[in-house]
Amino acid sequence: MDNTSIITQVTNPKEEEIISCTQDKGAQCNISLKKQRHRSIFGSLFCCFRGYNVEPPSSNNNTSSLPPLVEENGAIQKPPGKYLLPELKVSDYGRKCVVIDLDETLVHSSFKPINNADFIVPVEIDGTIHQVYVLKRPHVDEFLQKMGELYECVLFTASLAKYADPVADLLDRWGVFKARLFRESCVFHRGNYVKDLSRLGRELGKVIIVDNSPASYIFHPENAVPVQSWFDDMMDTELLDLIPFFEALSREEDVYSMLHKLCNR
Repeated sequence: MDNTSIITQVTNPKEEEIISCTQDKGAQCNISLKKQRHRSIFGSLFCCFRGYNVEPPSSNNNTSSLPPLVEENGAIQKPPGKYLLPELKVSDYGRKCVVIDLDETLVHSSFKPINNADFIVPVEIDGTIHQVYVLKRPHVDEFLQKMGELYECVLFTASLAKYADPVADLLDRWGVFKARLFRESCVFHRGNYVKDLSRLGRELGKVIIVDNSPASYIFHPENAVPVQSWFDDMMDTELLDLIPFFEALSREEDVYSMLHKLCNR
């Protein structure tokens, strides 16, 4: 396997020149997010998004006419025969579903040694073991624990499982994530791995996606809580600041009205 195709990662402005990006035409939020293609040799081990001027599917298309899943070699995958998530557990009945991204949302990973790394995860690439250094975003523990109390939580990343699964094992000590979805569960649409929420098997009016990449929720921008990409700012408080919002959102009958207010803020 090409060692540049496993992890979803974006450009760290401290390491490379920031490339200005065009805001996604389909996004309903006016929140400016910068997520760029990471160009290092191992960058897209985490999976690179190819750009954000991605047009959403035509509004007159229904779910059945969404693009098929496409592998990186161009081969067409068969549409999934069933929903991505298992049936709702009794313990989660009545809860909304929060879909949470991994890279640059909860953690930042690098193949370059990091002195204060929280985890070091070995990843095998073409028979060679490479060490991935992982930093946890500040307040990620408090955020995950609170999300687990209030929601059915799902990890959904465009990275490959060989990297993301062991990171999730170390990150989620409380078993917050009731399911984990990886790159093969994304739709490859116009150069981007898109997380199609309609394939989850949950009522869309009760689904929220937390992600730093507008391209990943291009099909359902009205369900998104955008967050800024995080790399190494240990003074960051975004996850902590989101907790009161999610506490209030958990009591709403439908997510759209409150998310609309957030996006217009």
